[in-house]
Amino acid sequence: MLGDTIKRVGLDEARQLPFHRQPVFLLFLMAFAMPIAFSVWSALLNNFVIEAAGFTGVEIGWLHTVREIPGFFAIGVIFLIIFIREQVLGLISLVLLGVASGLTAYFPTFGGLLTLTLLSSIGFHYYETVNQSLQLQWLKKEEAPQALGWITAVGSFASLIAYGLLVVTWKSFDLSYEFVYMTSGGICVAVAIFCFFYYPQFEAPNPQIKKMILRKRYWLYYLLQFMSGARRQIFIVFAAFMMVERFGFEVHEVTALFLINYVANMIFAPLIGRAIGVYGERNMLIVEYVGLTLVFLAYGGIYYFGWGVIVGAVLYVANHLFFSMAFAIKTYFQKIADPQDIAPTAAVAFTINHIAAVFLPALLGYLWVVSPGGVFVLAAMMAATSLGLACLIPRDPCPGNETLFSRFVARPAE
Repeated sequence: MLGDTIKRVGLDEARQLPFHRQPVFLLFLMAFAMPIAFSVWSALLNNFVIEAAGFTGVEIGWLHTVREIPGFFAIGVIFLIIFIREQVLGLISLVLLGVASGLTAYFPTFGGLLTLTLLSSIGFHYYETVNQSLQLQWLKKEEAPQALGWITAVGSFASLIAYGLLVVTWKSFDLSYEFVYMTSGGICVAVAIFCFFYYPQFEAPNPQIKKMILRKRYWLYYLLQFMSGARRQIFIVFAAFMMVERFGFEVHEVTALFLINYVANMIFAPLIGRAIGVYGERNMLIVEYVGLTLVFLAYGGIYYFGWGVIVGAVLYVANHLFFSMAFAIKTYFQKIADPQDIAPTAAVAFTINHIAAVFLPALLGYLWVVSPGGVFVLAAMMAATSLGLACLIPRDPCPGNETLFSRFVARPAE
């Protein structure tokens, strides 16, 4: 198995190491590396595809559909971890993400952008799948909400650095897309290679099942993942695109908006993690979905009532803040899961999360041409559906108490 030649260290032993050598610090570094490549790619994408490739809503919808295909096939991680250790697979995925995103500007055609987007997306989605699994295996249940909040804040800090530099230097130094994409991708690759050689292979106490599993008692978790993926796609694909297409935002203006988002996430993500620990996943997800329903309805109001750019920018930041509560879904699953189910279920959940993502951006790209406001009304309906699902989470989820219905029925056979 790839990675077996590197020293293995159990989690209990790893906690005796200096903090910068512990598993949680590796999670911090990985969380820092990924946004350096992905966030820069996202910040420049809408302007790049419009300026260099002449994209409309149709082409951007197809590009994001292709971007989500690897997420749909994230279940392939289950096969790969038979031969490659999860920690190693996560770092290899970061390298692929960095290389593919770094080359983006050198292929400003529809076919070239689809190809590189597919490759970078394989890296991104396989990294995210493995990363979620490692987080839930390496973090104790009682510390997971707070730690995940800090990990989210670290990712936001990385994005903040990248976006801040873009805002300050894009026009001042007349930077090119080629230079910025290559620099950000190269940093991601360098951090991943450093982590591979610097850290031992950390051993979780519960060996993971290396085959696909679908358990009936996880049904609510699966549905929450499905709705989260469908709803998030609308925001990722069309919210920033709206700021460029409708309000004429330039690269440094889009980046400044992203910058505000990540400053807010840096501040609030650790607080949200603490709140999840205090108030529980059910309450925090209810707050998230109520907020998202109102935000998406307000997005529709931009088109139906002619609200201006300030409203659009405020909604964009609010949307990000509500999305930052979504790691409550992770900690909900950690509480109800059998420990050996974490890796295969992370892969299955990522696939479920991307079922709608494979076809939704392309289909909504055509709806966007006819009725942009209708796209956001549909997103509001999805958020309202998620709200109903969140109300089914019990106050104290655990194996055997996965939903409000669990107390009334016998635990189903797996």
